[in-house]
Amino acid sequence: MRKAYLVTVALFALAFSLASASDPAPLQDFCVALKDYSDKSAVFVNGKFCKDPKLVTANDFYFGGLNIPGNTYNKVGSNVTNVNVDTFPGLNTLGISLARIDFAPYGQNPPHTHPRGTEILVVLEGTLFVGFVTSNTDNRLFTKTLNKGDVFVFPVGLIHFQVNVGKTNAIAISGLSSQNAGAITVANAVFGSNPPINPDVLTKAFQLDKEVVEYLQKEF
Repeated sequence: MRKAYLVTVALFALAFSLASASDPAPLQDFCVALKDYSDKSAVFVNGKFCKDPKLVTANDFYFGGLNIPGNTYNKVGSNVTNVNVDTFPGLNTLGISLARIDFAPYGQNPPHTHPRGTEILVVLEGTLFVGFVTSNTDNRLFTKTLNKGDVFVFPVGLIHFQVNVGKTNAIAISGLSSQNAGAITVANAVFGSNPPINPDVLTKAFQLDKEVVEYLQKEF
């Protein structure tokens, strides 16, 4: 009897962990996010106010322009065009989003994490060197060189990156298991926080001279 009880508890625990691994399941067919919160017919669900279903049109489920290249003229040589609930209200409560990533030659999408979503990436053009690092204490690095048509997955919350190792522009599309997966770029968060992290903390954490830390904080 006790063994059966423990098995039942284990199964419920497993089911709960799977159910809570992504955005909450919607309780209705759709919930198109409202940008104008003054609408008295709005209902607050899953982080956004819902548009009255009677007022929803096909355009609420449409996003155009992903064929347009992003501007990669910046320090890292890449540009991410997000298609999430903030830019595409029809995604609200559906638990998915995507992004177009453009890379200049040798550009990179620097080490970052998505705290609320797993990412699956497909290369449309070019050659990318990608990878992710597992959590403490192993900190194991997994890397792969991807060519056109190749697919790679980055588990939720893990630090990962993509680098264009080719002499031409590269394009990738990423799907994410959240309507708003979030993004934390490691260098920006650590050295560019507002207000800044005390340099003494970073000096010890990274085993760097304080002058180096202060220089990096000015850069970010």
